Amino acid sequence: MTQTLSLGWPAPAKLNLFLHINGRRDDGYHELQTLFQFLEYGDLLDFKITTDGKIALHSNLNSSIADADNLIVKAARLLQQHTATNLGAEIWLDKKLPMGGGVGGGSSDAATTIVALNALWQTGLDQQQLAALGLKLGADVPIFIYGNSAFAEGVGEKLQAVDIPEHWYLVLAPDAHVSTAEIFQHPDLPRDTPKVSLTELLSANWKNDCQALVCHAFPQVAKALAWLLEYAPSRMTGTGACVFGEFETQQQALECLAKMPTSFRGFVAKGTNISPLQHRLMQC
Repeated sequence: MTQTLSLGWPAPAKLNLFLHINGRRDDGYHELQTLFQFLEYGDLLDFKITTDGKIALHSNLNSSIADADNLIVKAARLLQQHTATNLGAEIWLDKKLPMGGGVGGGSSDAATTIVALNALWQTGLDQQQLAALGLKLGADVPIFIYGNSAFAEGVGEKLQAVDIPEHWYLVLAPDAHVSTAEIFQHPDLPRDTPKVSLTELLSANWKNDCQALVCHAFPQVAKALAWLLEYAPSRMTGTGACVFGEFETQQQALECLAKMPTSFRGFVAKGTNISPLQHRLMQC
């Protein structure tokens, strides 16, 4: 297994099609209800398996994040420790997703690392065990390991698979890095949206409880959302900063992208109920 190279592991973006904050728990985490769907767009990771036990990360980022604090490295070391494997890995990250954008880039990278290395190291953990490990790295990591569009409750770890329409989306990435921790700690965050059933939520008008707060704190997010709302039903995903508009066809989304002001960044992608990571895993 020395120097085995495995290419093209996707770390897809996700959208929170709605996000309701139901309350704050005694441990400081928040009870929430949300609906996750993946996008056929995201980061890409390559792995070279080694026998020296070392974890090395290479990326196209000019990042000040030390390897020890990087979620990819943390994920690899967590799996190493949990399984007591002597194997290591060199990892290459092609980063496309904006950081602090609410599309799950860091969590998705961590999940792909855990899923890929579990397969490549042949450590034999099942999906439930991998998701439990992933939860130690962040509340959004399990959904990427689970790999199916899902209604989520708790802190995001209680997942119920759903089959929902796979629309096309235009995602705008304002020049803002929104800290999830800061948003959830903010005194003005609404925390009292009543819990409702999945059936009720699927037929309701969807909203994001964090949106008003983020738009107030980050005018660039408010500007992007206001522009997008002129063309399509649009909301913010997660705790921001990315906003997305929903379209029936790829052509409609691309036509809107072509009108996008030069001060914005954005991409068009199709929603998918099965994560691209799951399709890649089937190739092993």
